[in-house]
Amino acid sequence: MPSAQDPFYVVKEEIQESIDKLQSTFHQWERSPSNTGEQVNLRKELLAACESIEWQVDELDKAISVAARDPAWYGIDEVEVEKRRRWTSTARTQVSAVKKAVDAGKELNGTGITSVNGMRRELMRVPNSHQTDSSNQYTAQDDDFIASESDRQMLLIKQQDEELDELTSSLVRIGGVGLTIHEELLGQEKILDDLGMEMDSTSNRLDFVQKKVAMVMKKAGIKGQMMMILFLVVLFIILFVLVFLT
Repeated sequence: MPSAQDPFYVVKEEIQESIDKLQSTFHQWERSPSNTGEQVNLRKELLAACESIEWQVDELDKAISVAARDPAWYGIDEVEVEKRRRWTSTARTQVSAVKKAVDAGKELNGTGITSVNGMRRELMRVPNSHQTDSSNQYTAQDDDFIASESDRQMLLIKQQDEELDELTSSLVRIGGVGLTIHEELLGQEKILDDLGMEMDSTSNRLDFVQKKVAMVMKKAGIKGQMMMILFLVVLFIILFVLVFLT
């Protein structure tokens, strides 16, 4: 059924029920004695209902205007848009007729029954779109529209599910890569820390050796230094011969 598939028909049914109730209250107001508490209460109820229905019809008209910009996106055509606009126009006319009749009844205060009855005849001349549409509501065209709209919605839902699955897989892969990079950075940081500690240790040992050599050179004096240099030269020559000539 369209009312179960299309939000327009859901709202339409609700508004039509309100209009039917409005007309019933209007007939009750007509039959009530003039200048009585019952008539005053019914009048207030009618005016409040008219304002509520007019607001609902205006909101529905705004939704129709949005759908009219791109009917294909909403699964309808220009004919359907025009049909919906005619319905809202008819509904607005019905409510306006009731409102005018009630206002006229207040101003005339019982002396202008003919005018009020004229308003009532104007209201009765307005076709009841609910009854007119009910005979066409279950045509083959509407059934095809419902089926195509349902299929389109199911296809969109399926596509969205597939896109969400792909997005979830991508996020899982990105999370795994992020964890791998994090572990690699922790390993590199540990290596850098170890290298820094070794460099500090080597630098301390080198400073210690340099201090020892300086102390030895100072104690040995000039003669001792010359002997040490000569010894190192001879040692270098021996090592050179062993490495490159043998």
